[in-house]
Amino acid sequence: MFWITRLLPCLLLMWLAGCQTPSGQQEPETRSRLGSPTAVRAALLDQYGQWRGVPYRTGGTSRYGVDCSAFVQITFRQQFGLALPRDTDGQSRIGVAVRSGQRQPGDLLFFNTGRFSRHVGIYLQQGQFLHASTSKGVIISSLDNPYWRKTYSQTRRLSQ
Repeated sequence: MFWITRLLPCLLLMWLAGCQTPSGQQEPETRSRLGSPTAVRAALLDQYGQWRGVPYRTGGTSRYGVDCSAFVQITFRQQFGLALPRDTDGQSRIGVAVRSGQRQPGDLLFFNTGRFSRHVGIYLQQGQFLHASTSKGVIISSLDNPYWRKTYSQTRRLSQ
């Protein structure tokens, strides 16, 4: 009986450790740490269905009004169980940089929209992203739009 209470926890820890990615190795490019691209996209579209048209409000954190970074923070908490910083500056420092041609659903897109202002959205697929727009509230926009193309700054991929 004594050996079971000592051996069982060790075996459990060894089994759990086997599920982790060894340090120094990266996961395949085809799969985000949030899940498969299809599952991530579905979760983001579900969030969009719940928040579509919610107006933009600086500092807002609810369906009465939300700003871009709060929308991203809320989305990742509700859909993926991840805690993100509240502001775009903090969000722009997490995860790893990704080249434009390697974007996946769930990647964060950052835009320099003014001298001291930044905007953030969440990549969906095929140049589309989900965000809280100052003029139209929570919407899906295209990176082909000249404004977004001109102000685009970087893409970041989150890790759990």
